[in-house]
Amino acid sequence: MARTKDPVVRSLLIDRAAQMLRTREPVTLRSLVAGTGVSTMAVYTYFGGMDGLWKALRQEGFSRLAAKLAAVATSADPVRDLAALGAAYLSNALESPDLYRVMFDAGFELEDAAAADETLYCLVRATERAREAGRFRDDVDPVELATQSWAIGHGLASLVATGPLPRQALAHGVPLLTALFVSAGDDPDRCRRSIEQAWKAVLPATDELP
Repeated sequence: MARTKDPVVRSLLIDRAAQMLRTREPVTLRSLVAGTGVSTMAVYTYFGGMDGLWKALRQEGFSRLAAKLAAVATSADPVRDLAALGAAYLSNALESPDLYRVMFDAGFELEDAAAADETLYCLVRATERAREAGRFRDDVDPVELATQSWAIGHGLASLVATGPLPRQALAHGVPLLTALFVSAGDDPDRCRRSIEQAWKAVLPATDELP
């Protein structure tokens, strides 16, 4: 009879691998399980080997991001909601910088690429809401604008969560997103207020730039 897999062990190995990447430790079968209380066989039991572990590591990053985005409540202000999703993206990167690095390592396939794509389509749907509400022009392509918004968030996340800039630099997201959304047709003052509200709600420790 097959043994029941313990999700705690799976999570332990994923977190351990991410931590080792952060500290630049070589990740091998033996080093991965050292001090965890599980054997090297656990890597095969839960992942089918090291390649499977890397796939799971990438997928875990997107799974945590999806949960973070899903926690963003929908309000009457679609631009605020779109900005809040961007802020949640940044918050996720700050909370799990090790997994964030691995998420975009295309050297290993994802276990479920569609689930990863869904994180972008959360932004697309929010963009569609803003267009339908008249905040963006009718000719705005939701996929294109969502991708541009994602690019801004990804750049900030890479520079702050895994790079050289301090957390306060996340405040640059407010003027950057304001400029992007205004170019899509939103009113400058209303847009800025919407984005500032989202930033304060999701990233309350971020200092606002003038």
